[in-house]
Amino acid sequence: MSLDTAGTAGTAGTAGTAGTAGTAGTAGTAGTAGPAAEPDVRRHELAAFLRSRRERISPEQVGLPRGRRRRTPGLRREEVAQLSAVGVTWYTWLEQARPIQVSPQVLDALAGALLLDPTERTHLFSLAGQADPHPETPCPTVTPALRELLDRLEPVPAAVQNSRYDFLAHNRTFGRLFCDLDALPREDRNSLWLAFTNDDFRSAVTDLPEVLGALAGKLRASMAEHLAEPAWKALLDRLQAASPEFREIWARHDVVDQSGRTKLIRNAEVGPLRLEHTNLWLGPMAGPRLVTYVPVDEASRKGIERLLARVLTEERVKAAQAAEPPARLAAV
Repeated sequence: MSLDTAGTAGTAGTAGTAGTAGTAGTAGTAGTAGPAAEPDVRRHELAAFLRSRRERISPEQVGLPRGRRRRTPGLRREEVAQLSAVGVTWYTWLEQARPIQVSPQVLDALAGALLLDPTERTHLFSLAGQADPHPETPCPTVTPALRELLDRLEPVPAAVQNSRYDFLAHNRTFGRLFCDLDALPREDRNSLWLAFTNDDFRSAVTDLPEVLGALAGKLRASMAEHLAEPAWKALLDRLQAASPEFREIWARHDVVDQSGRTKLIRNAEVGPLRLEHTNLWLGPMAGPRLVTYVPVDEASRKGIERLLARVLTEERVKAAQAAEPPARLAAV
């Protein structure tokens, strides 16, 4: 009997159960382990992912009272269930990796309740084996109030950034501070990717070697809590594949803290700008933060005002062009 036949016999027949041929001989196990194990692995990965996301969110971030006796890090299971409008028992089973079906609508609600960013949301639906019904859903971390704050900070450049250094949102001045951020695909809007691969971004940084080392060290410090997470591993693999410079710096194993500092930026449109870089955390230190670049002198203040004025002028021109009626076809 061939190995493939033995594997089938151990599963379909009674030999694997009564005579242990399927388990002791390993042929039955080898014949069925792959397909049978994959859903189980996915369920456990999904359970671990949900649990890690739940534990990183404070009650205050989602408008819930902390209470006096809170031993659970982050949110309780019943709080996630309440926020996503699902049963507590059902959500508990989900975190216990039980074989239950999850609809795209429930995943959508869980993504909102757990404040998942776009990369995390994609990972959630992938683990659950479901298609995302709203793939362009805005990141729930960037609330309408936070979006309004970004706009009101103009002309001061400001952005919301997660601990992986992805830009989740930004105002118009920040969008043109280093490069044209809006012209880039979402997956490229990351500080490290831009610093190591984008020519416009690199040209704007006046102390590039120092910045590259600092960014790699900050990523390593942040990644300590996310070593097993696919989004972090994907970013690291992408950087190592694209940049020999990153590979060399990453191999040093340097770690750098998250403190801000004054930066001299060589803006392609308005010239040099001296700006104070500040991080304002929106929750736990490992979570998203508001990044601002405040001018430190009068010349820089006028420079960012000119930069915003240029952006506004371009917006008016585009709006006027869009409002123009289409040209009539010439009579034949």
